[in-house]
Amino acid sequence: MSRIAYVNGRYVPQRDASVNIEDRGYQFADGVYEVIYVHGGRLIDEDRHLDRLERSLRELRIAQPMHREALRCVLREVAARNRVTDGIVYMQVTRGVAKRDHAFPAAWTPPSLVITSRRIPPFPAEADAWTVHAITQPDIRWSRVDIKSVGLLPNVLAKQAAREQGAGEAILFDRNGMVTEGSSTNVWIVDAKGVLRTRHLDNAILAGCTRGAVIALMADAGMTFEECAFSLDELRAAQEVFITSATSFVRAITAVDGATIGDGTPGPVTSAIFDLFSRHVRGDRRNAA
Repeated sequence: MSRIAYVNGRYVPQRDASVNIEDRGYQFADGVYEVIYVHGGRLIDEDRHLDRLERSLRELRIAQPMHREALRCVLREVAARNRVTDGIVYMQVTRGVAKRDHAFPAAWTPPSLVITSRRIPPFPAEADAWTVHAITQPDIRWSRVDIKSVGLLPNVLAKQAAREQGAGEAILFDRNGMVTEGSSTNVWIVDAKGVLRTRHLDNAILAGCTRGAVIALMADAGMTFEECAFSLDELRAAQEVFITSATSFVRAITAVDGATIGDGTPGPVTSAIFDLFSRHVRGDRRNAA
């Protein structure tokens, strides 16, 4: 069965799907995107993703492609047409098609919307089997990474560097040696004193939807943490390191730049948060859709 894509109002076989060569997403990376995890047919943290999509569009002054309820319907329809009950849906909105010019096109230019869906490996059964190594890389991205832009070339280069070194993620650091985030994840540590920490929200990191869900789950469970920046040295001295994202979920980092973190296995805090998020994915009422 051919995969099906939604492209500007039409459901089409993905092999035949296309966008205009003057789409501003292609010409300028003038667009935003979201990836939502689908588990058991439910879109996990859907409202968080749609809230962030709308914020990114506002920040770039791109019009909404459709009302939220209509978009919900299209997301579900694309997943259903692709028979995806466990996987992802990807959506991308650009400023639309117009003659190539750096300035915005005419106000009546409609935004472009593309949605696809595909299966991914099932949600991991346990934290011990869901680990990865990381490297560190300078953060060379633009200064508004709080916007989920499709302009991801620095992220691509960082992820490729990780792959070439046998790692699964690149942890980025700024010119002051402070950790920002991963190339496609938010980063957490249990520091040398046993304090759970993740960087505060600012323009240097993306407000991860899984990050937000984890914070809410920890609050419900009475778990404390600190939102504050930490350095490369603190990262390397940490008792535990883990990452969060819509497709990494909660994933332990067991080595950084070849040096083992802790005893090389997911620590107790990481494992506890993995369990919290697993229950969230498998049926917490806040995910009912």
